[in-house]
Amino acid sequence: MTIEVDYRFPPGVDAQKQAKVIAVGQTVGTWDARFAHREEMLRSHLGEFVSGITQPDGSSIATIRFPEANVENDIPSLLTMIFGKYSMAGAAKVMAVRLPEHYGRRPKVGITGIRERLGVCDRPLIMAIFKPALGLSADDHAAILQEVASVGLDIIKDDEIMGDLEVAPTLKRLEACRQVLDEVKQQTGRTVLYAVNVTGAADKLIEKARLLVREGANALLLNVLTYGFSVLDALASDSEINVPIFAHPALAGALCAAPDYGMAYSVVLGTLMGHCGADAVLYPAHYGSLPFDAQEEGRIRDNLRSRNVFPVPSAGIHPGIVPKALADYGQNVILNAGTGIMDHPDGPAAGVKAFFEALERVSVGKPFNLETVPEGALRQALQKWG
Repeated sequence: MTIEVDYRFPPGVDAQKQAKVIAVGQTVGTWDARFAHREEMLRSHLGEFVSGITQPDGSSIATIRFPEANVENDIPSLLTMIFGKYSMAGAAKVMAVRLPEHYGRRPKVGITGIRERLGVCDRPLIMAIFKPALGLSADDHAAILQEVASVGLDIIKDDEIMGDLEVAPTLKRLEACRQVLDEVKQQTGRTVLYAVNVTGAADKLIEKARLLVREGANALLLNVLTYGFSVLDALASDSEINVPIFAHPALAGALCAAPDYGMAYSVVLGTLMGHCGADAVLYPAHYGSLPFDAQEEGRIRDNLRSRNVFPVPSAGIHPGIVPKALADYGQNVILNAGTGIMDHPDGPAAGVKAFFEALERVSVGKPFNLETVPEGALRQALQKWG
């Protein structure tokens, strides 16, 4: 089996020459007459330049094929092979990685499992973020959760910058919120997922995640790019960690935003996350508050869904974007809102209600503007966010 990678080189770069440098340098390392007597053995590890295409803007896309035997069925060895040392050689960007279906790890829970746990099969899921991000006590978190869970919220998560801090230690947050989750379950029969941010030193993080699950955590949040793909893989493979893992994209811009360096967002947040055990992946929506390309967003969505991983468009999501989101995603999407719920003029519960009102209007084909939406949570949301 082989792995194909597309590299983009800016105008003025001899793409075919550089591709051959990568094909040799990132595999056998050298290729000359001194090794002729071992050519047969070495050739099975040699990368191969497949094709080169010049783009209308003068840049070039070169495709290289790598033997799967050169890597360890994981993301770290893959990245070391396809872009490790060469990433420091000059302008080049990884635009696509095509992996065998069996490569890496599939999600343990994924789209189907998350829906089964929530008992929601026929609509998008609504997710909130605790806000303010820092400064809330454990009891504050529980109070917010009580407000939003009581009106039908599906999922809530810690903010990614909320670690195991003195103001609200992780176990205390979980303890306080677990009581709310249990009450909601007893009173309504509904499950609400709370994705607890798992943090800490590498030698303690996995055991910490196990402890959180033993103490009742029903989902985890991981900043994958800051802690590493190996940590995600270890969490996803652990038999004691039988809850969905929500992957946050923190640091992705440092890897992906430069036009001629790094890797495409769709590679990092789509392909790599999808082959490393994430159950749901957060990333910016192009109609949100961060600059993002709609085509890249679509590629991330499709890459994730092909692996049964939930796409979670985020950053500036509010009820007013629901028609656009459903047009782009259909039903299999988690709409993730921070201030779009927490900063509603009538409070977080009204923010959740506004999302459900928006879903209902779109599902029955009702007009979606201030002239047609009656008084209520959705109208106030539209007045605030548009």
